[in-house]
Amino acid sequence: MLNAAALAKVDSDLAATDELLEKGYPGDSGVRQPIHTAYVPADRFTPELPAAWGAAALAAAGGVSGLETLAGKLGLSQPGELAALVAAKLGSEPIEDLRLDFEDGYGDRGDEAEDAAAVAAAEQVAKAVAAGVAPPFIGIRFKCFEAPTRGRGLRTLDLFVSTLARAGDLPQGLVLTLPKVTTIAQVKAMVFVCEQLEAAHGLPAGRLRFEVQMETPQLILAADGTVPSAALIHAGAGRVSSLHYGTYDYSASLGIAAAYQSMEHPAADYAKNVMQVAIAGTGVHMSDGSTNILPLGDPEQVQAAWALHARLVRRHLERGIYQGWDLHENQLATRYLATYAFYREGFAAAAVRLRNYVHRIESAIMDEPATAKALANFIRRGLVCGALTAEEITSQAEISLTTLEAIALARATQTEDSNA
Repeated sequence: MLNAAALAKVDSDLAATDELLEKGYPGDSGVRQPIHTAYVPADRFTPELPAAWGAAALAAAGGVSGLETLAGKLGLSQPGELAALVAAKLGSEPIEDLRLDFEDGYGDRGDEAEDAAAVAAAEQVAKAVAAGVAPPFIGIRFKCFEAPTRGRGLRTLDLFVSTLARAGDLPQGLVLTLPKVTTIAQVKAMVFVCEQLEAAHGLPAGRLRFEVQMETPQLILAADGTVPSAALIHAGAGRVSSLHYGTYDYSASLGIAAAYQSMEHPAADYAKNVMQVAIAGTGVHMSDGSTNILPLGDPEQVQAAWALHARLVRRHLERGIYQGWDLHENQLATRYLATYAFYREGFAAAAVRLRNYVHRIESAIMDEPATAKALANFIRRGLVCGALTAEEITSQAEISLTTLEAIALARATQTEDSNA
């Protein structure tokens, strides 16, 4: 039997590993992840925009009956049920995450115009939050930290955050997006900028966090052979909230012809696979990119674009990527139809397996704790986005929402349901 000295030596030898796991890989914090991020030019945002997008998406689909028809054409099961749920979502929370874009979607309009737009954007966001009509997550994408645009991006960020801070408490779901990141040094610079802004406005340390957009091959493989997309998370001092794949900048940087730039190109899958491994266990979220094939034009073009979008949404969900970009209001119809179908089609089987695991019911599938966690996470995500209801979960899985949360976030091994 190992003596105390031997056990102490093992503890000492593994102290650094213990610290790495505790600080670098804390697991899922339980913070909500939106299922999409919508982008609009920063100067176009008003508090009325989210509701307008929802109404436009519903109208484009042809109302509730049109959503049902569209779901049927997409081959989704329970089209009537899906249509009702999606129509309700478009009316109550049409956009989960909105980014006011000062980068590609805004361009270079001169310093005077962008200064005014940055202040106005913050004022409009503050109004939307005060009126209770802002999306749960909202913020800006400013220009990147490459030399030609660094000063302009920092000035826009400063003006936006400063104006918001003067208006009152920062929005709970404030999101800042740093695009076209190439090196870890740029992430460290963003950490420094956040610290300076917090000090200037009396904000709590760590209040400002940011997303990193992976749009360059240097984040997948650096000159020294390392993988910066993994290292930057740990260099971000707990401020990196998400990694976002940028479909078109990344594809173009590899020399892929425009006609073949796609979320499902093999080069895109490789990059996203690396990103997915990089975030595992860190609590950092990940988002797929966008498709620029929009549901516009004649009816045949619209249907084809909807079919493509729905397929791409389902594709990234099946691959464990639970967020993507939307560039146009008409994409909301297929964003929610495809997402809700994903959760609803898989719910019955997941509920039975989770019920069997919690209540120790013998079955043909013997799930381990890690699989039970995945089952609970699947159901929990469906609940948060509106695809599933609390009543359905408690009835079919025969567990409480408290137990669901505990298993999903690995916060308890024994629950009131398993002890019932």
